[in-house]
Amino acid sequence: MVPAGTVTLRTPRLWDGPEWSQIRLAERDHLETWEPSAPEGWEQRNTLLSWPGQWGAMRRLARHGSTLPFAILVDGRFVGQITVGNIVRGALCSGWVGYWVSRTMTGGGVGTAALAMVVDHCFGAAELHRLEATVRPDNAASLRILEKVGFRREGLFERYLYVAEMWRDHLCLAITAEDVRESASAALVRAGSAEWA
Repeated sequence: MVPAGTVTLRTPRLWDGPEWSQIRLAERDHLETWEPSAPEGWEQRNTLLSWPGQWGAMRRLARHGSTLPFAILVDGRFVGQITVGNIVRGALCSGWVGYWVSRTMTGGGVGTAALAMVVDHCFGAAELHRLEATVRPDNAASLRILEKVGFRREGLFERYLYVAEMWRDHLCLAITAEDVRESASAALVRAGSAEWA
C-alpha cells in the first residue's frame, strides 16, 4: 500500500460544494453501490445546487449536538466525508459513523486514518462511550477499515437499509471507549516488552 499523503479532518464548508459534487457525480459507480437509495435519485442529490442544503442541514444538526460532520482532506484537498450521526447522550452516550472516500484515495490508508481520528475525537473531546457502524457484508474494503481501527462485529441486521434498489442486510460493528483504552494499554505493553528485549 502506498500512503496517499497527509490526512486531515475539518468541518465541511460551503465552498466544498464544487469538489464534493464533482467527485460524487464522477464516481457514482464507486459510491452508489453502498449508499442508501433516495427518492430524488443520485444525479439530483449530488449536483452542486444540492450542496448548500445538505451543508446547512449538517450545520443545524451539529449545533444541536446530534451530528459531528467532517470533510476528509489529503494534502489539503477535499476527498471525502466522515460523519458521526444520531448522537444520543445520557445512559446511551452513543452515535453511528459513516464515511466515503474518493476512488482515487482508496487503498492508501485514507479511510483508516480518518476513522481513527474520529474515534479519538469521539472518545476524547466529544465524550461519547460507543460508536456503531453498519456495513453490507460484501463491502470488504469498508469492513477492513473498521476492523483495523478496532471495531468488532456484533450482529447482522437483516434487510436493514434500502440500497441499490433492494433491502440489504448489514453487519453491525461497534467500538467503545474501553476497547480503545484496552488496545492502547496492550500496545504499550508490547512496545515496552520489545524495548526491554
